[in-house]
Amino acid sequence: MPVLSRFLGIVIAMYYRDHEPAHFHARYGDYEITVVLDTGIVEGQFPRRALRHTLDWYELHVEELREDWQLAQRGEPLRPIAPLE
Repeated sequence: MPVLSRFLGIVIAMYYRDHEPAHFHARYGDYEITVVLDTGIVEGQFPRRALRHTLDWYELHVEELREDWQLAQRGEPLRPIAPLE
């Protein structure tokens, strides 16, 4: 699973040729969520603060995430995305 970004203990990644809808995975300790790119719908559980940081990052980088999704669907190398600062 290629890692796209790391910040504040949160790891953002995508799987190659993963199922639709387009989404990314986020891990924080023992917690894991997925976030759908078109809607921002979250599946799974995260601590409130980590969720807020992840969604703030998502809003800043949704277009880059869509580009990486297309690359992942073709099995091409993904591009890293800047962390939340």
